[in-house]
Amino acid sequence: MIAPPVGQGIWTRRTVLRTALAGLAWLGGRWLCPLIGWAQSLPEGRLSFMNVWTNERLGVVYRDEQGRYDLGALDDVNHILRCHYTGEVAAIDVRVLEHINLVQKRVGGDREIHIISGFRSPQYNAMLVRTGRRAARNSLHMQGQAVDLQMPGVHPKVIRQAALELGFGGVGYYPRSKFVHLDSGPFRSW
Repeated sequence: MIAPPVGQGIWTRRTVLRTALAGLAWLGGRWLCPLIGWAQSLPEGRLSFMNVWTNERLGVVYRDEQGRYDLGALDDVNHILRCHYTGEVAAIDVRVLEHINLVQKRVGGDREIHIISGFRSPQYNAMLVRTGRRAARNSLHMQGQAVDLQMPGVHPKVIRQAALELGFGGVGYYPRSKFVHLDSGPFRSW
């Protein structure tokens, strides 16, 4: 177990997020290098979400024009992408947000993104596995590194194709449920 920062008794969402961002910076943005190589610069860091389980909406600018992440905005994203089953909130990997952002821009701009599943608590994920709902035992959802989504007005096949053309992260297509899975793991598809 990782000890909390000196002088503090528990990790806060902000502390987890700062630690995650520091780790991303320390790695030299290795994962983002293919993104930057693919495009001269990342698109505007603006997304609009609707959680299909809670009917909550969020329009957020999570990254400014200089590439700095807004911790308050990321807290808001963490909240809307929380586990709907337990209410547990976790830090969402910014690489997932960038993946979603690039896919969204590729399919046509500023559409609202409907969240089917963001962060999943271990309890919820275990329940999905037990009931045969096509969830992986060690799902990246439990680390805040995956999102299942829909974009109204865009067929999931189009979203999937746009994500595959980018060539990074995980891309899953679930035609019966009409959603696409995007994650920040290695490039693969199913």
